[in-house]
Amino acid sequence: MFDLSTLITYVLVVLGLFVIPGPAVLLTVSRTLQNGRKGGIMTGLGIATGDFLHTLFAAVGLSAILMTSSLAFNFVKFAGAAYLLYLGIRAMLSKEPELKTPKVESAGALKSYASATMAEVLNPKTALFFLAFLPQFVNSGHGNTIGQFLILGLIFVVLSALYTTIIVLSVSALGRMVRRTAWIRRLGRFSGKVVGALYIGLGLKVAFQRQ
Repeated sequence: MFDLSTLITYVLVVLGLFVIPGPAVLLTVSRTLQNGRKGGIMTGLGIATGDFLHTLFAAVGLSAILMTSSLAFNFVKFAGAAYLLYLGIRAMLSKEPELKTPKVESAGALKSYASATMAEVLNPKTALFFLAFLPQFVNSGHGNTIGQFLILGLIFVVLSALYTTIIVLSVSALGRMVRRTAWIRRLGRFSGKVVGALYIGLGLKVAFQRQ
């Protein structure tokens, strides 16, 4: 269904995306500082669950478009590539990312999981991102498209859960340093450039690929 080079590229891009401390990471950090390791890990799992639900929505919707017209699917794919180019250029030009750990109330593990899942599912930027990102790795000539979307989504979810777990364990050891906004801002400035380059690379890959 996927060739090895596509899977390796996808995994590397996903790992690169995780470098930037976005809202999901900041929420995980906040929950860990407020509720400890268990709350942080459950928050990370909730975020991963929300991401998988976005994958399901994208798989069903985009596969339906492909069944209607391959031309329409290609239009969606190029529109997604254009959106990724826009995100990449904006990230590269941004001088000072607005990063601030959100304030969260103390909550149990299940509540942390449920609230993180809901926050991720209801985030329109996340939905738009998945609609733009996943199609860049789906090839209608390589079998069932829904299956391809689900595999990509599962890989994303597993890597996301592992990444947030590492963050939780790190925050426990570096709690005082993590609380400093300046540290988060410096990391965001560097990682923003990395992620911007990844977005631009994906957009250009689609723009210049052979038909």
